[in-house]
Amino acid sequence: MKLKFFHLLALGAIGTGLLGGDRGSGADARWWRSGSGLLEASFSEHRVRPEVHRRAPYLPHREHLQVRRDRLQTLSFGAVDAGTSDGRRRGQAHSSGIDTKTTRALVYSNHHLTDSFTQYLAQITSMRGGEGNCQIISMSGRIGFKFQRPCFCGSGAADDANFKVSSSLDLGFVDGSSVGSSTVTLRVNYCNNKLAQMSGSWEENYEHGSQSDGSYHSERFHPEPIYDAFVCPLTKRIMSDPVTLENGRTFEREAIEKWFKECRESGSRLVCPVTKEELRSADLNPSIALRNAIEEWTARNESVRLERARKSLTLGSAEGDVLQALEYIQYICRDSRLNKHIVSNTELVPMIIGMLKSSSRRVRCKALETLRILAEEDAYVKEIMAEGDIVRTIVKFLSHEQSKERKEAVSLLYELSKSEFLSEKIGSVNGAILILVGMSSSKSENVLIVEAAEKTLKNLETCENNVLQMAENGRLQPLLTQILEGSLETKLSMASYLGELAPSNDVKVDVARSVGSSLISLMKSSNIKSREASLRALNQIACESSANILIELGILPPLVKNLFTVGPNQIPMRLKEVAANILANIVNCDVDFDSIPVGPDHLTLVSEDIIHSLLHLISNTGPAIECKLIQVLVGLTNSHSAAVSIVHAIRSSGAAISLVQFIEAPQWDLRLASIKLIQNLFPHMDHELADALRGSVGQLGSLIKVVTENIGITEEQAVAAGLLAELPERDLGLTRQMLDEGAFQQIISRVHQVRQGEARGIRFMTPYLEGLVRILARVTYILGEEPACIDLCRQNNLATLFVDLLQQNGLDVVQMVAALALENLSQESKNLTKLPELPPPGFCASIFSCFSQQPVLTGLCRLHHGTCSLKDTFCLVEGQVVEKLVALLDHTDERVVEASLAALCTLLEDFPDIEQGVAILYEAEGIKPILDILLEKRTDNLLRRSVWAVERLLRMDDIALQVSGDPNIGTALVYAFHHGDIRTRQIAEQALKHVDKIPNFSGIFPNKV
Repeated sequence: MKLKFFHLLALGAIGTGLLGGDRGSGADARWWRSGSGLLEASFSEHRVRPEVHRRAPYLPHREHLQVRRDRLQTLSFGAVDAGTSDGRRRGQAHSSGIDTKTTRALVYSNHHLTDSFTQYLAQITSMRGGEGNCQIISMSGRIGFKFQRPCFCGSGAADDANFKVSSSLDLGFVDGSSVGSSTVTLRVNYCNNKLAQMSGSWEENYEHGSQSDGSYHSERFHPEPIYDAFVCPLTKRIMSDPVTLENGRTFEREAIEKWFKECRESGSRLVCPVTKEELRSADLNPSIALRNAIEEWTARNESVRLERARKSLTLGSAEGDVLQALEYIQYICRDSRLNKHIVSNTELVPMIIGMLKSSSRRVRCKALETLRILAEEDAYVKEIMAEGDIVRTIVKFLSHEQSKERKEAVSLLYELSKSEFLSEKIGSVNGAILILVGMSSSKSENVLIVEAAEKTLKNLETCENNVLQMAENGRLQPLLTQILEGSLETKLSMASYLGELAPSNDVKVDVARSVGSSLISLMKSSNIKSREASLRALNQIACESSANILIELGILPPLVKNLFTVGPNQIPMRLKEVAANILANIVNCDVDFDSIPVGPDHLTLVSEDIIHSLLHLISNTGPAIECKLIQVLVGLTNSHSAAVSIVHAIRSSGAAISLVQFIEAPQWDLRLASIKLIQNLFPHMDHELADALRGSVGQLGSLIKVVTENIGITEEQAVAAGLLAELPERDLGLTRQMLDEGAFQQIISRVHQVRQGEARGIRFMTPYLEGLVRILARVTYILGEEPACIDLCRQNNLATLFVDLLQQNGLDVVQMVAALALENLSQESKNLTKLPELPPPGFCASIFSCFSQQPVLTGLCRLHHGTCSLKDTFCLVEGQVVEKLVALLDHTDERVVEASLAALCTLLEDFPDIEQGVAILYEAEGIKPILDILLEKRTDNLLRRSVWAVERLLRMDDIALQVSGDPNIGTALVYAFHHGDIRTRQIAEQALKHVDKIPNFSGIFPNKV
């Protein structure tokens, strides 16, 4: 801590001439450093005796003074020109009447002191009695020397580097007897001649509050000197209740009573703690006169000091002056409540508040600390601080970088928050509660700051608005406590506010566990306001994560009742919408709703009566609640068993067409919910829904429009694409309708956009692309029935597109669908290949055999023996697709492996040329992967496909010869022979014959392959 002012405490020895000795004998001066940093010397006529003095008298500045020995070089103090008023010889002073007991001397100097010398002269001449105590005080170049019995004074001048005073002094007793006169010289030399360096020494050693008892303060803050009679010999503090013993010694009542108690407990005689003389009685006589004198003395001192403090509390004052003034105010306020009342009534509080604008961090911190002390248990001070923007100013300190300022600010706010009015005031400051909540939950903040912030928030909970703000900023517990323990009105208010929050899923779980039961109880009430508040609160905490908790607490029966009840006790439609939304959020969890009763006669959510009620409500309400109710059905149909029950109810009520019609709804959320529901129902009623889509006007076109809309990829587009992909693949009517509406052209364009990164929206890109590819693959299933599909594939080079999609790593469904589409295209290749037209044999060929040989044709497909291409005839061989399909036989997804194997199997058909097909697979290194699939037996479908392919491969003698030597292949075929379906077992028998595992006359399965 840097100081503008410097106090030097030094010690000296008075020359023997002044005290009656011979000047020539000199004085023995010794220097040392005490534990507290204060130096003191005791001296008598010729000998100097060290003694430790641990408390500093009052100085114009507040700081506890410390001086390092290495900063102080020399100090000489002695009689250099002694004379006598009665003609005695030079160099000798009268000793008559001077107390020759040990006399203590303390020297102070300061380079910026303004008090007048006359004030000190008045203090010096007022001192009486006691052992000789010499105190030398320097003020603005003036010097005062003070003794309790003899007194003298003088004046001189000083400079910063060398402080030297020579004065003629008049010595005498207070009672008027003359001692004599002398001239003394006081010299203080500073090391380095730098007051700033001396100030730095103070900073290194100073620690606030280092004094452990009150005597330091009792001396330090009093302009009028402390009289020894005021100080208790035991406590070393100014007495507040002085009492006198029988021997005339005076003590603080509490201290002497403690002394007597210790004597009795130790079995010792009662003795005076000062004189050690035995006392006949422990009677204590109140010293009323002394107490009055102390009180008057205290009042005078406090009045002077308060006036000085008031003058120092300006932004233009020196930092040291302001800090000292603030510390003094703290001192007297801690001393008594009366002092605090005096301070608060002298307009000091606004001046202290003004110090919060100081540029000095230390001043700001000290001002905050002082305000806290003033505000402690003082309603009037808190009223003052409630005015204007004072609280807002204090709150701003919470965001300061310095932890000291934050600590003092939050401590002050904690004290202010004890007032209900100020609690509301603090909460009204924008950001105050947010910052406090952050502090209380901080892992890096000072623990004291965290504790103070937590206690402050606890006090602020008395104001309802503060509780709501805390909940908004993530501190929900106060609000939850009010819901659990508050009055009905408070519960409704808190529940309503909870309904406005948007907590995270983790918080929803905690809230459901904490107050879910109370909210459900409110929902059962006949009071509409109670039901509304509880429904809105439950709407915010109901989610998939908290659903199980709420179901266990019994939310479903009252929720369903509120949803379906009609008549005088029914809730408004707007609340039915909330109830439907809660139910929609709950049914998404993995729970067997068929086992949870929600009404009489063991009705459950999937009971036909409940589903009929839902469907009826859907058809008789507005879009908002329709959307929520359809979402309920979506959640229920996610379960297979529940979906079966719901499908039965939909069929019995004929609601399929009504549900399909919602696809055309103008509200996107209603469209999305209906599309999801239809998609979930498709595996159970695909033909009914397909007929509804085909027969309804506009529904199919609406779906296509949603899917192909050239915007960022949305959830609605992804779900709609999935629904279109679920339509029966071989439904010729649907495919033709989509061809007529130009759907496939638009879908091809969207696929290219997605693959090139032109379509925005990463979140739903995968399901959207999967849906698009599945829709596009529809055209490959009806190539033989619809020539327009072949033209579409040729014009848009779909075979090449599917080959590219085959290599879309990371998108397993896309790769699977692409392989299936290539299988369908390859199956059609044999019908599209253009066989060469050979000229008929001529006349000569019929006579001469040499002319009958056919010409050799080049450029023909090895497999189809005609003109082939990937674009026009979809030939896998000419398109060099075989190697890519073989590579996918090692895929981790069995669906991709099965689809790729199915596409390769088109090469092994009897027509056009199985031998060439096997040769092509051999060249593509596809034989071993197919055999490996057989050995792995990963799925039944793969087993069936691989057995078929291996039987075809074993028709080649060289391959059969190699395979016959591998016992694993034989074992795998035997396994298929025993465990496969009827078709697989027949094919396995044929394969075993090829490797001579079964004799050719075996007739177990007479049907030919």
